[in-house]
Amino acid sequence: MPLTHLIYLHGFRSSPQSAKARRMADWAATRPDVTFVCPQLPPSPLDAMELVGRLVAGWPASGSAVIGSSLGGFYATALAEQRAHRGWRVAVLNPAVNPARDLARHIGELSAWHDPTLKFDFTAQHVAELAALTPPAHLTNPARYYALIAKGDELLDWREMLARYAGCDGDVLDGSDHGLTDFEAHLPGLLEHLTR
Repeated sequence: MPLTHLIYLHGFRSSPQSAKARRMADWAATRPDVTFVCPQLPPSPLDAMELVGRLVAGWPASGSAVIGSSLGGFYATALAEQRAHRGWRVAVLNPAVNPARDLARHIGELSAWHDPTLKFDFTAQHVAELAALTPPAHLTNPARYYALIAKGDELLDWREMLARYAGCDGDVLDGSDHGLTDFEAHLPGLLEHLTR
C-alpha cells in the first residue's frame, strides 16, 4: 500500500524546526500524493496526544504512517498501539522508552532548543500524564516498526531502546548521537520501510 499520510512528532523541547523534521518536510514536499503534518507539540503530553488525534482523524488505516523522535517516538508508539491506528507503519528515532522516569528531573521552567525565547513550564502533572500514556509492554505487531537506535546517544540508553523495540526493522548505529546528525545516511532505509 503506498504511503498517503505521514505525521512527524518531534522530541522534548524540540519543534518542527529540528533538522530531522525539516528533512522529512522537504522529502514530503516532493511527494504531492503524500499529506504531511508536523505539529508543534504542547508541553502537556495529554494535550499533545489530543492534538495529534485531531490531526489524524479520518486518516486511513492503510497508507498512513508516523515518525517520532525521542519523546516523539514514545508518542508515535502510543498512537500506533491505539486500536484505530494498528495498521499504520511506524518509525522511531532514538525513542524515549520511559519518559515519565527520565523527565521527572526536568520539572520547572524550560526553553525550546530552537528558540530559547520560547519558555514553558514542565510540571509534575505532565510527568503523570506521560506515565498514563505508556503503551503496553509488548508491541502488537513489531513488523510495523522501524527503529533507528544510536549507541552514541548521550541522553537515552540504547540498550533500553533495543529491548523495547526487539523484533522491529531498523538499524543499531555504532556511533551517532541523540539528534542523529547522520540522519541523511539512514533516510533510505526508513523510507523503504514506510513506503513498502
